[in-house]
Amino acid sequence: MPSVAELAGYSSRVREALRAAGASVGDRIRISKGDLVVEGILMPRPALGDRDCVVVKLDSGYNIGIRFEEGTTIELLGPGAKPAFARPPKPERKPGLPEVAFISTGGTIASRVEYRTGAVRPALEAEDLYALFPELSDIAFIRAEVLYSLLSEDMRPENWAGMAERAAYYIRNGVDGVVIAHGTDTMTYSAAALSFALRGLSVPVVFVGAQRSSDRPSSDAALNLIGAFVAASRGPFAEVVVAMHEGMGDEAIAIHRGTRVRKCHTSRRDAFRSVNAPQLARVVGMDIQMLTDDYDRRGEGELEVLARFEPRVALLKAYPGMDPGLLDWLVDEGYRGVVLEGTGLGHVGYYMLDAIRRATREGLVVCMASQCIWGRVNMNVYERGRDLLAAGVIPLGDMLPETALVKLMWVLGSLTDDPEEAKALMLKPFAHEVGPRTPISTLAP
Repeated sequence: MPSVAELAGYSSRVREALRAAGASVGDRIRISKGDLVVEGILMPRPALGDRDCVVVKLDSGYNIGIRFEEGTTIELLGPGAKPAFARPPKPERKPGLPEVAFISTGGTIASRVEYRTGAVRPALEAEDLYALFPELSDIAFIRAEVLYSLLSEDMRPENWAGMAERAAYYIRNGVDGVVIAHGTDTMTYSAAALSFALRGLSVPVVFVGAQRSSDRPSSDAALNLIGAFVAASRGPFAEVVVAMHEGMGDEAIAIHRGTRVRKCHTSRRDAFRSVNAPQLARVVGMDIQMLTDDYDRRGEGELEVLARFEPRVALLKAYPGMDPGLLDWLVDEGYRGVVLEGTGLGHVGYYMLDAIRRATREGLVVCMASQCIWGRVNMNVYERGRDLLAAGVIPLGDMLPETALVKLMWVLGSLTDDPEEAKALMLKPFAHEVGPRTPISTLAP
């Protein structure tokens, strides 16, 4: 007799019909509804949807839903295989391979479809990923662990610190590189955070994610992982980077600098782009092609971890009619810094000026980035920009707003308590996050 729990999500009348037939999830059933007769495997019911809809997996592999109505009958044909995941055996270590640490924090690359809601959820452990992609055993010996099982939208600054400390642990114990599996939605924030927190890197630290989970036919997980491990084990650079599809096909994996990358599409495999700087490298097969000579070299750094991030820092996007009270609230609540994501060359409405002047008088570090994707802030062109400079706003050149937020949190958390010193440090490059000029070749995708 099927349990109530395994039929959860179905309406009471569907559960009664299934229990009367003796059908459990995984059993083979026949549903008859007028002239329609369907045979297949009874599947769990997503809780979000029509609770009277019986989900059946056809022999073709497709799932269909049949609405249970008056006259619908369900017949048990026989027991079927219950949904299960069997962990493959772990590949043996091969001599002479570089050693790479693999740190799983969650996200789609470590997820499977969850039938309760039809969404994806973290389900695989790092060891599962290692075993599921045997090609990795020819690239590196992998020391794998699960640090977090978090969706990327649930990441907080303390998680950045945890990732930095754990990566440093492996680097100090002699690995040739680090790969961090992470959800794509906030991966660029985490990559920027570790770019600042890990001073004097001697090996690559590679963030990798997937737009589509590994059990979907169109998944990008396998190629992204392989590219990430190639970059971590063989890359000549010693920086924090993001490894994701370069195009919609499977020709190459793009390697983006951690402080210069943005997710620019919600679902495409090639959603990530280097902004205001050239792409660092690409991985084609087992080869790494460097695309710039301006990078930190492997083996040259002496590691220091500075991983404290001040949480009382905000990112505000300027918009027409913006309420100055938003900035006043930050002052009243004891915030220590704010990045304004201004329009165009770095502007906000005139009605924000008094609130900005009050914020800088009371010791907030107020910085300006542009909400335009490409280009740089220049607050000397128009009168409003000069007003903002006179009010104490710090222009951040071609720094991305997300990177600016993370950097200000890091500066105020790890380097100084003094607002004036923090302003000077925000203008100092630490991880290639800002340049004196924006190359014209980077002004378009």
